[in-house]
Amino acid sequence: MEYFKTLCMRFWIAVMSAVMASLRKPYAGARLLRQDWFQVVVACGVQADERGATMGWSDEDKRLGMDRGITRRDFLDGVALAIGVAALGGWGVRPAAAQAGAAYPPAGAGLRGQTDAAQNVMHAIRDGGFWEANPAVAETGERYDLVVVGAGISGLAAAYAYRQQVPGAKVLLIDPLEDFGGHAKRNEFTASNGRRLIGYGGSQSMQTPSYFSPAVNAMLADIGIEPARFETYYDQGWAEARGLNSAIFFDAAVWGVDKLVVRAGETKDWVAQTPLNDKAKADLIALMDAPGDYLPGMTPEERLETLAKITYKEFLLDYVKADPQVVDFFQTSTTGYFGVGIDAVTALDARGNWNPGFDGMDLGEAVSKYHSPSGRLAFTDPDAYIYHFPDGNAGIARHLVRALIPGALPGTTMEDQVTAMVDYGLLDRAENEVRLRLNATVVRVAHDGAPEAAETVTVTYAGADGLASVTARHVVLACWHRVIPYLTDELPPEQVTALNDQQKVPLIYTNVQLRNWKALDELKIDGARARGNFWSGFEIDFPVSMGEYRFADTPEDPVILHLSKVMVKPGLSSREQALEGKRAMMGLSFEEMERSIRELLSKALAGTSFDPAVDIEAITCNRWSHGYAYEYMRPWDAFWPDGPLPIETARKPWGRVAIANADSGAYAYAHSAIDQAVRAVRELVGTPEGAPAFAPFPGPPREMIGL
Repeated sequence: MEYFKTLCMRFWIAVMSAVMASLRKPYAGARLLRQDWFQVVVACGVQADERGATMGWSDEDKRLGMDRGITRRDFLDGVALAIGVAALGGWGVRPAAAQAGAAYPPAGAGLRGQTDAAQNVMHAIRDGGFWEANPAVAETGERYDLVVVGAGISGLAAAYAYRQQVPGAKVLLIDPLEDFGGHAKRNEFTASNGRRLIGYGGSQSMQTPSYFSPAVNAMLADIGIEPARFETYYDQGWAEARGLNSAIFFDAAVWGVDKLVVRAGETKDWVAQTPLNDKAKADLIALMDAPGDYLPGMTPEERLETLAKITYKEFLLDYVKADPQVVDFFQTSTTGYFGVGIDAVTALDARGNWNPGFDGMDLGEAVSKYHSPSGRLAFTDPDAYIYHFPDGNAGIARHLVRALIPGALPGTTMEDQVTAMVDYGLLDRAENEVRLRLNATVVRVAHDGAPEAAETVTVTYAGADGLASVTARHVVLACWHRVIPYLTDELPPEQVTALNDQQKVPLIYTNVQLRNWKALDELKIDGARARGNFWSGFEIDFPVSMGEYRFADTPEDPVILHLSKVMVKPGLSSREQALEGKRAMMGLSFEEMERSIRELLSKALAGTSFDPAVDIEAITCNRWSHGYAYEYMRPWDAFWPDGPLPIETARKPWGRVAIANADSGAYAYAHSAIDQAVRAVRELVGTPEGAPAFAPFPGPPREMIGL
């Protein structure tokens, strides 16, 4: 009877949660996740305890392995994270249960990234009532030369650049996440055979070092990173040596049948195996192998101008005259680079993304230097995509931390950094010249007097023990642009408007630890792009070996599968898509994500030895509701690229405060974050004579792309 009462109570709680969720999120992101009512099933007694014991699992749940006690349940969802928090008027920074599991953050599984616990404070300030509930602020007495708000790559780079110009400076970095690096997130796993696996949970790679500014190159060299060495670390022939191909998975939710198509042989061979209708198959083959002149009678310049004004979807439908299924096939092909699908990306940008259909048109010799109007890509990219630490750009963050707080990360080389373990207990020690304070959210930044005359700035933050303040001679705000107006009332309205122009693109980066990759070897694939599924697809992690860390060799070796999802809502403008995607993402529980992962892999690898209940050993979902920095693009930004650009107003310093982060560059790359950090520091303390130049403009260097 007691069990029945508990089950009923959980049912009605879940029903009300689902109803409330549906009211606050118009887009459920639910082709595969399907409907909010799945939350009801999850809430009605199907949680696993630490030993994997189950209550109420269905046969399908058990087949998928939802009942297995894998490494995943440190964080379940926003509700679980908020329960029991008493500090800070109930908003909380970090529940005790999470603190207990955060001794070594990279090894945490389940829901990571921007968890509810990490965002509760700023959401409370945004929604009102925070200050009324938390009026008391304890003065720590701590004084610093520089306080950096945000310990992502830009914040860490700002701290490093400042100490280069002000030797011996005392610096404090404050960040709400459990780990440093921001979006540059490291995920670690231990396989059942004892092997340690390292993956990336956010910022992926150093793209196109040929485009790095002198300032970026100088800083990377100073902290011990030599990009050229990745030519040895990255095994570019790994898949080919093992006879592995790419593949495409068609999900029945859209295509009426679950179908994995291996991209082997000629285009016509694999296209014939797809569930596309006959016209769509013919159109796709022609588009890829024999594109025509879809803009006849135009000069190359007129063609380029036309491609810069229409979306790739319009190009396919109105100019190629392709079957609508071809649009469905390519719809999400651009989300990984641009944060939106082909309905919101220009045809010229799609060409920069290597989408097909342009080789049959004379675009002139100058096309190689014609800048893609989004700012993200140009057609002159000379570098292979190989500049990747096993943990992605978390490797850059770790090099910066080692340079700032040497005792926290032993070693001196790129190789030993990979396997060294950070001693998180040494990051925030009073004896350090540089201190890094995690699990703390800055809530106020105010000059001590009029900004133009003040000699210090007071920075207030919410930590585990409540509100506290420190004093700084200078401050760098290396946080999101849209947060800054909530931290200060010292800005003019036009700057607030410009800061709010940055609408970050939400995304989920997921790592799934497999005990082996035999199933993929049986299919002779290294992954598959998904069409019609919630996830964009899955792929074996980058084949990088550095020092003692060795990548998988045989199919019996454990591997990490990487899955991603950019949350968008087609049909809206780019910024509106990001906003609606964020709302949808915040309504998804970890259980929903886990189930969808298991379903995708079960369907795509059907007919092989893959068993989702046995072969999946761990899952980590890195949720970035505030993900990519927004990059300007047509047709939504008429001012691009001629200006004036909103970032030029948004990033203006005032008093003793400057602004960094990739937002202030409108360019979602690690090297942009470093450029903006260098700029912000120089705005505070000046530019040394002969200092290397940073990039002042979004995108590749102007002189390299003909602007």
